[in-house]
Amino acid sequence: MTADHSALAGARLVLPTGVVEDGRLAFSGSTIAQIGGERSQGDLDLRGYTVVPGFVDLHVHGGGGASYASGIAEEALTAARTHLEHGTTTTVASTVTGEIDEVCRQAAVLSELVEDGVLAGIHFEGPFISPGRCGAHRPDLLRDPDPALVRKLVDAARGTARMVTLAPELPGGLESVRMLADLGVIAAVGHTDSDYAGTLEAIEAGATVATHLFNAMPGIQHRAPGPIVALLEDERVTVELINDGTHLHPSVLDLAYGTAGAARVALITDAMGAAGMGDGLYPLGPLQVRVQDGVARLVEGGSIAGSTLTLDVAFKRSVTVNKLSLTQTVQSISTTPAALLGLADKVGSLTVGHQADLAILDSDSYDLVAVVRRGEWIKGAERFSTGS
Repeated sequence: MTADHSALAGARLVLPTGVVEDGRLAFSGSTIAQIGGERSQGDLDLRGYTVVPGFVDLHVHGGGGASYASGIAEEALTAARTHLEHGTTTTVASTVTGEIDEVCRQAAVLSELVEDGVLAGIHFEGPFISPGRCGAHRPDLLRDPDPALVRKLVDAARGTARMVTLAPELPGGLESVRMLADLGVIAAVGHTDSDYAGTLEAIEAGATVATHLFNAMPGIQHRAPGPIVALLEDERVTVELINDGTHLHPSVLDLAYGTAGAARVALITDAMGAAGMGDGLYPLGPLQVRVQDGVARLVEGGSIAGSTLTLDVAFKRSVTVNKLSLTQTVQSISTTPAALLGLADKVGSLTVGHQADLAILDSDSYDLVAVVRRGEWIKGAERFSTGS
């Protein structure tokens, strides 16, 4: 193979079957063509680096100073590019609570970017959530999950809706969960005051995801286990976790992994526009957020308002702070979310025939150094030399 930057040799590869040292991976066009094989003179030398599948983010509101909830295509492109440069090669754009017609307008804009291959789908977070657990959502804009309104949002996405977060205890909640399941859209339990029994009902109705587990829901009480225990114990449910050191104590993340296992955890960012940026003031839908020391909080009220996380940081924290294995981390940051989106045959693992979506990390520090998406080097190719 010629020195065209499409064959990587000497790297640690995190494959579905395990970790391979001194491995070789080649891609042709946009897909992975070979794993293994003899080295060629034109191979890039990746000794000292670890190659993992590109990250898949189910839940992200923006980045690079831009928001998906702006309803402006250029902002959505900026947000997607920002997270791409941090290793997220598959992105679902999340909206925030707004007037129904405005969120429908945003969905129409975002759906075009899904059709163009920039985004992998749309996630509606709000307005069908509990007023008591609204977090960084405007309480006056919240609505009960009337199935007709939920369907209106889904229809506005023109087949690109992938997930809707709702509080199932609200009027219409269970009916909406059933409808979403019938439509093939993920029903996620979040921003909820549901109890244990009510959450079990939602799962039986078809809910399969816990939106940022632990956050914006009742905590675990010894005689009132609440939604967290119900969501953790059911094997049909995938739980989202935000591993930024702010939303969850490391021991709580460890508890979730110990209970659900890596195959049922999806690491997400829940990032807003400040991801990839510095401290300052940023919009989050109709609200204002102040970022200080990397933590985003509402200007009015001080509630945590999403994160400034990128998934490369979540990967590093998972391995270095939580001491998860590379295979566990890849499962949760790539494989599991890809499967949830119905994309397991295209992305989420280093597999021949899959898209050449790669995140390349320093093997000692686990810092991200390079990204490939669909065979295109997004960043970092210049740091590697060809073998001899």
